[in-house]
Amino acid sequence: MPCEQVNIAEPFFGIRHITNEAEYPVTDRAIVLNVADRPILIEEQTLLPLQSAIFAKTTLRDVDRAVVIDRFDAHPDETTLCEEVRKVWPSAFEVRGEERLRGVEHYMSPKQFVGNIGLTMYHSASVPLNVGLHKEHPFCPVSGFREVHTQIVGYGKMQQCRARDPETLYLEDPMAPGITHRPMYDAKGNYPWHQYETTTPSIFMALEILPDGAPIPGVGGEND
Repeated sequence: MPCEQVNIAEPFFGIRHITNEAEYPVTDRAIVLNVADRPILIEEQTLLPLQSAIFAKTTLRDVDRAVVIDRFDAHPDETTLCEEVRKVWPSAFEVRGEERLRGVEHYMSPKQFVGNIGLTMYHSASVPLNVGLHKEHPFCPVSGFREVHTQIVGYGKMQQCRARDPETLYLEDPMAPGITHRPMYDAKGNYPWHQYETTTPSIFMALEILPDGAPIPGVGGEND
């Protein structure tokens, strides 16, 4: 299916999963995340695997696989947008029951898988967020699990630490709309202690890539 709609973020944002397109036109402003293993060509430049950027009035070429997010900047009042999101999306603690999420103003859309890729939107309402450092993804028993996050609205940062203590921070990726942080896993799918932290109230997308042989989890977000 060359273009598949993903409805987890409606009515706030549109998401499309694009595969095997020699040319794909982008008219209005959209965030494009390359989820293939080779670059997408844009004008005289490239969008590398697991990189994202904002594009408009251009054509993507040689698209093996990409996620396109529309209407990310179509909301004139982000405070009102976030209020409406909180009416629709439950808290992450309600869905997942993880103790580190208790009392945290962190909300999530449903999760949808397109093939081996899981997509979930998250709204982080407080500054700081204090979602808690974590490193394991136990729902995926097969090594090689990959995950990145793309900023949609507001500003945040992905933090990596040596231990389960924010004072051991050694790397921080600033995140603005359209930005995906650098991958943080090693070749075996091992992660450092990491967390998403807010700079402003924000919305981001988590993208989970399951390795060959991994079962597709049930409904709900098991990490982040």
